[in-house]
Amino acid sequence: MTRERLAEMVQRGLVTPTGLISHGRGEAYDYLMGERSTDAALEAERAAAAYLLNAENPVLCVNGNAAALDPEGLIGLARRVPAKMEVNLFHRTPERMEGLISYLESKGAEHVLGRDPDSRIAGLEHDRALCTSEGIYSSDVILVPIEDGDRAEALVAMGKAVISIDLNPLSRTSKAATVPICDEMSRALENISRFVEEMRGDRETILKTLDGFSNSENRRRTVECICDSLRAGLDGGDD
Repeated sequence: MTRERLAEMVQRGLVTPTGLISHGRGEAYDYLMGERSTDAALEAERAAAAYLLNAENPVLCVNGNAAALDPEGLIGLARRVPAKMEVNLFHRTPERMEGLISYLESKGAEHVLGRDPDSRIAGLEHDRALCTSEGIYSSDVILVPIEDGDRAEALVAMGKAVISIDLNPLSRTSKAATVPICDEMSRALENISRFVEEMRGDRETILKTLDGFSNSENRRRTVECICDSLRAGLDGGDD
C-alpha cells in the first residue's frame, strides 16, 4: 500500500522518482531491523519528544516523501507539541510547493509555511536553502524526516537541535543529527506523539531525558541490532 501511494504521488508530481530510490533504501534497513521500533529507536523517539517539548520554536520540516508517507502523523504531532510545519524541497518548483502544501491542508494542516521563503540556510547553494524566517530559519528544534545529509549538517551548524528520521544509522544525516531516529516514519511519529503526551508538563523528566541521550551510543546500539538480526538469519539457515 505504501509503495502504491508513493507511485501515485510521483504521477501527481508531488514525489520525485529519486524519492522512490530513497524509500527503497530505507525499506531495506527496516527489514534488517525486523520492521519494528527497536529499543534504540524508542529511546531516540523519547528524546525527540523531550526536545520538542523543551523548544521555543519547534518546526516539523516536510518534504515530498514525508508528506506522501504519513501526512496525518505529521499533522497530529505538530498539533500535539504544538509545532509549526514548513515544506522544504530539493527539487523545488512553484507548482510542486503549492501542490504539497495544498495536499497537507486538504488533510487538515493549518498555516503550513514555505510558500513565500524570505530567508536562506547558511552554507547551502541549492533551492533547499530557501526557508521562512518564521519557521525553519528561527527554529531552535527542527524535526527533519528523510533528510539530505548536507542540509542536516547545515542546520546543526546554525545551532539548531536537529531530530532526524532516517533508517540508516550510518548516513550523514544520522551522524549529524542531535537525535537520530532510525525507525520507519509512521512508527516514529506515533511513538514521538505518545512520548509527548507522557512527558508534557514534567520538566524534571524532560531535562533528564535530554541530558541522558547520546547520538553515538544510540547509533551504535542500532548497528548492533542490525548485526544481531543478520547473525540470527544466518543461524536459522539450512546447513
